[in-house]
Order: sequence, then C-alpha cells, then structure tokens
Amino acid sequence: MPPSQREAAFLWDMLRAIDRIQAFIIDCDCDDYLASELLQSAVERQLEILGEAANRLPKSFQVAHPEIAWRKIIGLRNILIHRYDDIQAETIWLVLVNDLHPLRQVVAELLPPAIEP
Repeated sequence: MPPSQREAAFLWDMLRAIDRIQAFIIDCDCDDYLASELLQSAVERQLEILGEAANRLPKSFQVAHPEIAWRKIIGLRNILIHRYDDIQAETIWLVLVNDLHPLRQVVAELLPPAIEP
C-alpha cells in the first residue's frame, strides 16, 4: 500500500535530512568531523529532524516497514534532544558513514513517484 500524503511528507522530510547530512560531510573524514563543532551541530540538527519525522509516522506504518530501524532512529533523536551531554561524536560519525546511505535507499523506495505535469 502506498503511503498517504501525510506519510509521504514525513518520508520526504527524512530524505531531505539525509541528503543535507550527506552534503555536509561529502568531503570530510572523521578527523574533519571531530574538529568542527559547526559541522557536528549541523549534522545533529538534521538527525533530530530525521528522528522527529520518523517518530511522526504512524506506528502502523512503522510496523509495515520493519526494514527501517525506527527505534534506533527515534532513539538517536531522543538522545540528541534530551541527553545531549551523552553524545559521542565518534559514534555519530559511524552512524553517518555506515547507516545513512542504506537508510536513504529504503526511504526513497517508499516514496511514491513524482507526479509529472
């Protein structure tokens, strides 16, 4: 079943957050990331948006798509928002390089095709 308009909007928000993060870190390595508070802050903000959009998707949608690690995505958002003093930049970097690209592929596949005028 294709996503509703509302669900598609949240998926689109997730996709845009991932795209922004990937653009931010395109020419970076871990040392660059760890050295830049500005970059870390920008990435963390987009991870917050990613997790919030994921959290706004209905539980029924999440259950229907177990290929996405909803609890981990939403859990990371909660840590970034509520337990910001526990953030480990090295761990965030590993999430960025290991998990974002596969997540982007799955989210993009869930979006309905664009309507051509």
